Amino acid sequence: MMLEKTTRMNYLYDFYQELLTGKQRDYMSLYYLDDFSLGEIAEQFSVSRQAVYDNIKRTETILEQYEEKLHLYEKFQKRRQLLNNLAERLKGKMTDEDQLCSLQIVKELNELD
Repeated sequence: MMLEKTTRMNYLYDFYQELLTGKQRDYMSLYYLDDFSLGEIAEQFSVSRQAVYDNIKRTETILEQYEEKLHLYEKFQKRRQLLNNLAERLKGKMTDEDQLCSLQIVKELNELD
């Protein structure tokens, strides 16, 4: 579960980091990307461990709110799934049905943007 949350936060951070403040970016980057502990981040910024924890939790909530409104991560996952499906279909000899399915996948990919 923790790995799933970390992966999700890393993706949300990648998509929405420009919408965060400098401090939020710093804390999230150190915590999620560089695997710093709360104590290490607190020491680096001369703040309490609790202040770092609170900032990270608030920022996680903000990132989730951005995703609820903009759906960039959801669309990324769907696009990746469709591309994987397309790649699988294109590996072998293509029947008429495969060609139609491939065209449908391409159409859906285009609609995501």
